[in-house]
This record gives sequence, C-alpha cells and structure tokens, in this order.
Amino acid sequence: MIRNLVSFAINQKMFFGLIMAVFLGFGVVAFRTLPIEAFPDVTDVQVIVIALYPGHAAEEVEKQVTLPLEIGLSGIPHAVRTFSHTQFGLSFIPITFDDTVDPYFARQQVLERLHSIDLPEGVKPELAPLATPVGELFRYQLKGGGLSPTDLRSVQDWTVVRALKVIPGVAEVVSRGGFIKQYEVSLDLAKAKAYNSPINQVITALKRGNANAGGSHVDQGEQQFLIRGLGLLRSASDMANVVVAERKGTPILVKEIAEVKQSFVPRQGIVGRDDEDEVVTGIVLMRKGENPSEVLKAVRARIDELNGNGLPKGVKIDAFYDRTWLINTTLSTVFKNLLEGAALVAAVLFVFLGNFRTAAIVALIIPLSLPATFIGLSIKGIPANLLSLGAMDFGIIVDGAVIVIENIFRTLSEDTSPRTPETLKEKIIDAATQVGRPTLFAMLIVITAHLPIFALQRHEGRIFAPMAYTVVSGVDWFVVVFVDAGAAAGLLPAAEAAAARR
Repeated sequence: MIRNLVSFAINQKMFFGLIMAVFLGFGVVAFRTLPIEAFPDVTDVQVIVIALYPGHAAEEVEKQVTLPLEIGLSGIPHAVRTFSHTQFGLSFIPITFDDTVDPYFARQQVLERLHSIDLPEGVKPELAPLATPVGELFRYQLKGGGLSPTDLRSVQDWTVVRALKVIPGVAEVVSRGGFIKQYEVSLDLAKAKAYNSPINQVITALKRGNANAGGSHVDQGEQQFLIRGLGLLRSASDMANVVVAERKGTPILVKEIAEVKQSFVPRQGIVGRDDEDEVVTGIVLMRKGENPSEVLKAVRARIDELNGNGLPKGVKIDAFYDRTWLINTTLSTVFKNLLEGAALVAAVLFVFLGNFRTAAIVALIIPLSLPATFIGLSIKGIPANLLSLGAMDFGIIVDGAVIVIENIFRTLSEDTSPRTPETLKEKIIDAATQVGRPTLFAMLIVITAHLPIFALQRHEGRIFAPMAYTVVSGVDWFVVVFVDAGAAAGLLPAAEAAAARR
C-alpha cells in the first residue's frame, strides 16, 4: 500500500496536486470558521439556581428556600456536586455536572425539578445565564449628558442592556453602579388611621391605579376605533393623586395620607473608575461555547450604532476593556513563535542535510501540517488558542520526512549505474518504500503516546487534551500523505538535478 501511494504521487502529479489544493482549501475554511480565543475555557458544566426572598434574614432564607431547593434538586442525572450559599434575601445554588452532559440538557433537567418544589409565596427561582467566569468579553462605562447616576443607570437598564442582549452569543449584560430608580410611598400612620385607610387598602389602590384597561371598540361607518383606559403611572405626582377611598363623597388621595417621592433601591456598594467615585458600567458576558471573535465584532458594531443615534443627547458608551486586544496579541505571539520555530528547524535541516533544496522540501511539511491541525480542531470542536496552537512540535512533524529524504539521497548517491527518468523514478519509489513502513509505525507510536492525555477528565483534560489533538492532527496528516508520497514526489526534480550533476 505504501509503495502504491508513493508511485501514485510520483506518476500522477497533477491529480496529486489537485488533492493537495482541495486539502489546503478545506484547511483555510476550517481556520476561518474555527473559534479563536485567547485561552481555553476549563470550567465545568454548571447550572446556577438563584432565588430571591427580599427582606428575610439568612436563617429564614436557608430554612424556607435553600433547603427545599437542595432536597428537590438532589439526584439529578450526571450531577457530581451541589453546594449552596445563603445570605440576606438571597439563595444561590450551583450544580456541577460531569463532562458528558450537554449544558442545555442540564438546564432542562433542573427546570423540570424546580416546578415541583414548594417555596414561600413570591419566591420564584431562576437559572443564571449560560455563561462562565471566562466569558467576560467587554466592559464599558456610560458617560456624559449631564445626567445623574440614577438617570444613567436607567439608560443602562432600559436602553443599552436591551440592545446588547439581542446580539447572538451574548448571555447576559451585567449592570453595575448608579442607583436603580424606584418610587417610595411613606405612609403617615396617624393620617391613615384618621381616614380609616389601612395599608392593604393603599397597596390595592396603587395596584389598581397602575394598570391599563381595554374597552372593546366603537364602530363608526366602515371604521373601528379601539377603546383603551390608560392608567399606567409615570411619575411620583401620578402616584400621589391615586384615589384610595371615598368618605361621604369626598375622595381620599394617596398624598393626603402618605408622602410620595422618587427614591432608589438599597445597594451594597459603589463602582468607581479613575478619579470618579460614582460611575455606571456594564459587563458583556458571552454564552458558553460561542466564538469570542464573532461576538465581540457584533458587540462593537452595536455600540457604535448606539453611540451614533441610540442614546440620549450627550451620553456615550466608553469601552475600557475589550478582549479583542488580548486575542490578537495571543494569536500574533503564537504565529510569531511558529514562524521562528519553522525558520529554526529549516536552518538546522540545511546544516545537517547539506542541500538547500532538500531542506526546503522537508520544511514544506511545516506549513502543510497547519491545515491538517485546523481541520482536526474544527472537527473536534476545539477553539484555536494559546494552548492548542502552541502545542505544534515541528521537530516531531519533520522527523519522518528527514528519514525518507535522507534515504532517497543515500540510495541515489550509492547507485552508480546509468539512469533514465523511468529508472530514477523506480529508485526513488524503492527508497521511499524501504523506510515508509518504519516511519509510519514511528509516527503511530507518537500518536499512541498521547492516548493517556485523551483519558484525562475534568479540568486536566480540558487543559491538555487540545494540545494532544493538535499534535495528533498534524502528525496524522504527515504520515498518511506527505511522508510516503508528497516527499518522494517533491524530491524527483531534485534527484534528477543531482543525477545530472554527477
């Protein structure tokens, strides 16, 4: 089989060249579609359950929310670890799954369990976005417009977040800083008692007054007009004029028994940047498994659109962290090291082989191994990053080619018989075939040596497995095609020239 492959490569140069062109085309397509990131995501498959129980101490939240959730979520298939964190008004439960589980399947299993868990009234557990700690792609600050931190936070929550969350690949946009606006009604108990208006009646009145209502329609000729009752509250004055009750035909308004004012949700900290002690910022989180480069490209385009004509006058989004720089720096470092390594290997080959053309033919395997690596990573779904691309070992890749070419030139140099183009081809085929089988098995041994790495699990497997796949992909292409065929085909002109000189 090895002899047939070598003979085919030498006698069918155009067809072999066509196969090479198709292969290189697939390599280019694989590289263009391959997710590119700075470093690998080694996090576990996790589903985080978050439940809010406002106003209750950690002990009550633990007993009434956390413990029922832990009991109800126990025994989920493929779950390997469950722990909880409880604090004032908050229950936080991460559930870790093994590597065989699809993240969406894990979330579906958790959602099915949540429906059957009895919790206090008003507690609705939710799942955290499908993001990981390394999914932070972009950070920005909202500036300008002469707006207060409260107004900037409103722009962030109601305009910027909504515009960014619709981008494919964005899991969540975390808002930080500023004040979350709310309206506060402070009841005067003495006046409420005098008007005989308990607090429940005030709450009911505010709910009733903050709603739109449908009124069917009115026909006029061939036209139909829809009737709506607009009751949504828009300001503190609207809330103050809500009717609570009536006494002897006189309406009792909210402002007569309570003070209504604009306030903000209590917060646990502030966000500052540079010399500013109070700023509004946002963090864009990428969905697990997405292509960081594509997501960042879409995020930057949407932010340019918002800065152009999507925000209040004077308000701008100022980006102060963009992983694009890190990705570009990582890739430039990797490819620079690959180029320097290839040049060093080519120089060493020239010194030891003593022939520039021969060294160039052997060094040609280096760029040809990259498309095979990209195809292998693409098939396996491994992104290109510092670890996967940094695992390219050019010494292992060119080792077999050196053996094949050296044996061809040794055979030709020892043969002093008259040569014709046909006999020269046969001698090259014989020489490549002699070492083809040992070289093939040598490369198979290299591949077999990486099998223990493929057996690694959890974080160790996610860190080292991409490196092993990179080496195996490059070596596999080298063995099957280039060593036993491409090298011999490329050496034919060099061998003919050497024979002519002798």
